[in-house]
Amino acid sequence: MPVDGPLVLFMGTSLTEGYGLPDPDRQAWPARFAEEASRQGLPLEIRNAGVSGETSAGARRRVDWILDRPPALFVLETGANDGLRGLSPEQLEANLDSIFATVRRRAPEARLALAGMEAPPNLGTSYIEAFRAVFPRVAERWDAVLIPFLLDGVAGDRTLNQADGIHPTPPGHQRMAEVAWTTLEPVVRDLVDAESAVRP
Repeated sequence: MPVDGPLVLFMGTSLTEGYGLPDPDRQAWPARFAEEASRQGLPLEIRNAGVSGETSAGARRRVDWILDRPPALFVLETGANDGLRGLSPEQLEANLDSIFATVRRRAPEARLALAGMEAPPNLGTSYIEAFRAVFPRVAERWDAVLIPFLLDGVAGDRTLNQADGIHPTPPGHQRMAEVAWTTLEPVVRDLVDAESAVRP
């Protein structure tokens, strides 16, 4: 949805792509995020680069070519599929570091944001804690804004998920957008103000 505003690039999995939604271009959480920004008088240009089934390793391989235009804000949502596969937290962390390193190289002025994820409960307490700890550690290292848990209030709620119990419904995506907006609103305001200041 092209808009006269800073470009926000959302890179993610099926959660960002909007898997199973009737109209993902309008109903997935990045679009709902843009709607909230617009309601606040903060126009954004949104690019949804979500891909169903992608792991952090897949995102690591793909990130270079989606950066054909430098975004003002790069929002990374990945790791859910890693958790489902039991990928080692160490490898997840290495992949996240590599993704942000690529963004820093290709778009050095971009602000960074990272969506926290949780591992499935059947993988045990030690794995869950190690997995959870990766996201704040990577965010701190790369000066990225951390969305503590993108699925806060959505995960485990049958009324906000599709029949598979994994992919959110349109109201679930609305909740995700609200969670992200709570954290990222100050960043968006800064970016819009900065762009307005340099316009002739």
